[in-house]
Amino acid sequence: MAKRTFENGLSKLEQITEELETGDLSLEKSLKKFDEGISLVQFCNKTLTDARAKVELLLDQQGEMKKIPFEELDDGDQGLPE
Repeated sequence: MAKRTFENGLSKLEQITEELETGDLSLEKSLKKFDEGISLVQFCNKTLTDARAKVELLLDQQGEMKKIPFEELDDGDQGLPE
């Protein structure tokens, strides 16, 4: 089985959404798809949360680890070493 990635999860979630929106599935299949979608949302959310935590850890100019809140990186380069 292929490794689960954020991109694959998001793509599959989009596919499930389209399938559910058509209304052509039976109730049982719709519930299975909905359950799978919830699982994918949880996986994608965790992946984004983990990525955000990694982005918040930046090196300051002395090479020491310094945590900078993601929100403070509004222009994409604040706090980055030069």
